Amino acid sequence: MSLANVFHIAASALNAQSMRLNAVASNLANADSAHASTGEGYKAKQVMFQAVPVFGSSTWAPGVRMKEVVEDERPARLVYDPKHPLADDGGYVAYPNVDVVEEMVNMISASRSYQTNAEVMATAKSLMQRILAVAQN
Repeated sequence: MSLANVFHIAASALNAQSMRLNAVASNLANADSAHASTGEGYKAKQVMFQAVPVFGSSTWAPGVRMKEVVEDERPARLVYDPKHPLADDGGYVAYPNVDVVEEMVNMISASRSYQTNAEVMATAKSLMQRILAVAQN
């Protein structure tokens, strides 16, 4: 595998993790948005990835891309608050099915993966610069 392919693979991973971080940010931003228990409110979103060949490579090198964004099918979180304006007849208010702890774990995982791929690109750049320096001598 050439060093150019390393850049393509790492760039695809950076793009994918960026999309994952955006989904996590959206989930966390909407975690406390109440809605009527009879209506449809915000549902947590998860990004699904798939391996794809890197464009322009002579041998198959796996990259990654976003396959789809799926909504979590878990039921809404019901909280008893009969004084809330959106409470139903039983006094329950529905909140999104966002698990804040799970989203924080996803955020840490995605940000570390993003950082690792950025370091891979920096290392590949350094190696290319060293190869050019050796070739000049």
